[in-house]
Amino acid sequence: MTGDGTRTVRAGLPEAEAYAPTLPGPVFAAHYHLPGDAVGPYTYGRDGNPTWSLLERAISELESPGTDAETVVFSSGMGAISAVLLSQLRQGDAAVLPSDGYQLLPALVERLAGYGVAVRTAPTGEDAQLTALDDRTKLLWLETPSNPGLDVCDIRRLAEAAHARGALVAVDNTLATPLGQRPLELGADFAVASGTKALTGHGDVLLGYVTCRDPRLAAEVRAWRKTVGAIPGPMEAWLAHRSLATLQLRVDRQAATALALAEALRDRPEITGLRHPGLPTDPAHQVAAGQMRGGRFGCVVSFTLPDKERADRFLAALRLVDDATSFGGVRSTAERRGRWGGDAVAEGFIRFSVGAEDPDDLIADVLRALDAASGAASDTAPAAAGG
Repeated sequence: MTGDGTRTVRAGLPEAEAYAPTLPGPVFAAHYHLPGDAVGPYTYGRDGNPTWSLLERAISELESPGTDAETVVFSSGMGAISAVLLSQLRQGDAAVLPSDGYQLLPALVERLAGYGVAVRTAPTGEDAQLTALDDRTKLLWLETPSNPGLDVCDIRRLAEAAHARGALVAVDNTLATPLGQRPLELGADFAVASGTKALTGHGDVLLGYVTCRDPRLAAEVRAWRKTVGAIPGPMEAWLAHRSLATLQLRVDRQAATALALAEALRDRPEITGLRHPGLPTDPAHQVAAGQMRGGRFGCVVSFTLPDKERADRFLAALRLVDDATSFGGVRSTAERRGRWGGDAVAEGFIRFSVGAEDPDDLIADVLRALDAASGAASDTAPAAAGG
């Protein structure tokens, strides 16, 4: 199988068996029949589950097709992120993380510092994390495109520099998805993602995963999952696998509409800081075009409105877009990101996740809401002095 569409539809399916379902239903089991020694593929519910196994095989086929990569699925994206960092770093080690990554990374940095791990941070853009690498570095963590700022770094360049110093490299591939970017092919040791987002795409599952080609690293991550019990439920794993079949359809539609939306917003006078890696004028476009696949630059567009009040009016005026967090779902969402704290963004910063609506309808709704928010701003502005 070489085409992305074919691969996503068929990924992880078991061998055909007469009268059996093509995708078996979820296996709900805390324990299994286990005669003799405690060996075999399934021994206890925290160690393994046939439903996880099919999903893990499917994700491996997408993140690293044609190789013997292994995937470990988790109950959330943060479970996956924590498993890599905490299984690989020890007291006295050093790690380099992005200063503009996911908002819960600082909480992990604080935890790592308490364990005696030295953490240095630098921005994603312009490969700035290169400056933070030294011979003590055990792990380099990249997030590209970054969330929510949408900066991009050169994975191959950074991975080569880190490996030259003996460090491992992990890439958060959540926004790009394995159809938009394959970190393992670009030199990373770990591809990590929140399956809550575009991978499952319907806003109804919390999930995370780690994929790597080195069996030893996979075993260490899997052992961490077992130890802390960060396991997904079988229903969530089954829903995720079912949703993979439409991944290519969703990603292509959302990426195309996101680019069209970004282009429609370029000339809006009230908008500053418009970002989408697919825009030829975006600071990240050149690097993104060199490592992201098939013109798939993600479903997220970010921009800043003049202030908190204008942003809130814009969100309230939208009719086809939910004011909700997360991204990658079939229904468009948007939020004023500053309401959460933890991200270095302006109060009027909007993270917009493009769904699968008709592009013309969605863009018209956004432009109408911007007009409504701007009109309200004009109505409340003080009158000019006469004379």
